[in-house]
Amino acid sequence: MPVRWPRPAPRRSYAADGSQVARDGAVVGSALIAQPFDGAGYLHPRPSASGWNAAGTGGSNLGPTSAALIATVADRRAAWEAANRAEAPIDAVTASGSGLDPHISPDNALAQADRIAAARGLEASAVQALIEAAVETPLLGLYGEPRVNVLLTNIALDDAFPMPPAEAEGQAGE
Repeated sequence: MPVRWPRPAPRRSYAADGSQVARDGAVVGSALIAQPFDGAGYLHPRPSASGWNAAGTGGSNLGPTSAALIATVADRRAAWEAANRAEAPIDAVTASGSGLDPHISPDNALAQADRIAAARGLEASAVQALIEAAVETPLLGLYGEPRVNVLLTNIALDDAFPMPPAEAEGQAGE
């Protein structure tokens, strides 16, 4: 099922220009490369071992028994659970292989709905409905897992439920 938007979707190009997403004539990111969002009113992406730097992509190369990896994941879990008051899904505390995965699981996205709704002064059900509408299904219904594109969903959140400029901190590029 395609993403349904409260208003026309931002322009997306899947050409050699990096799958740029433009909004009001300005490029705001890429549909295929994650970027950081940390404001309370926004969906947060997976952690990135490369700091969302496309020039230095990759995982941490730490094995599953690495004390450093275990400590990092534990710290991420504690921070995520404190911010969202929910149990952290695995993709909320582990980076993808590239460190730039633009998608999170529907469980991760929905677990963030209460925080987003509180920051925007909304009922959680409104944010949950928007997230559910943004779930992308597996290719041909067979390949991959359901997923939510963080950038596109954050744009939809801003379109449907604008935040005052003073509260819109944490957007990528700030």
